[in-house]
Amino acid sequence: MQLLSRLYMGLLLVASVAMLVWGLAGFFEYVTGIVPVIKLQNAAYPPAVQFMHWLLISLTGAAFLLGYMLKWKWTPFVMIVLYSNLAVLCTIQSFDFMSEQWGYGQYFTEIILYVVHASFLNFSSLSKAHFKHSE
Repeated sequence: MQLLSRLYMGLLLVASVAMLVWGLAGFFEYVTGIVPVIKLQNAAYPPAVQFMHWLLISLTGAAFLLGYMLKWKWTPFVMIVLYSNLAVLCTIQSFDFMSEQWGYGQYFTEIILYVVHASFLNFSSLSKAHFKHSE
């Protein structure tokens, strides 16, 4: 079980790096109009929604990476806040601005992953030990 927890924590670290890079690349395209590697902007989203999209993705990636490196005890709680904000934004994007590239299956998968990630960070013994999260 300890090995699975370590692998899952590693997965969260890799995902956080990916989120941070993706978010910063999205901001770059949002501000400059220059497509970094692939087009990241979704024309179906209004500018304010697009801005919040990149802000929350960047913040989520950066918060977990910094929290993990600093072993900050509030990281699991901060991630609940960020994941819940991402879930709200995902709901708005999916139900108000649904585009062909996104469906309900992906929506529910994303929501379930946020719950699983937050649960792992708040209840696993590995996470509690790493973040010095008291019982």
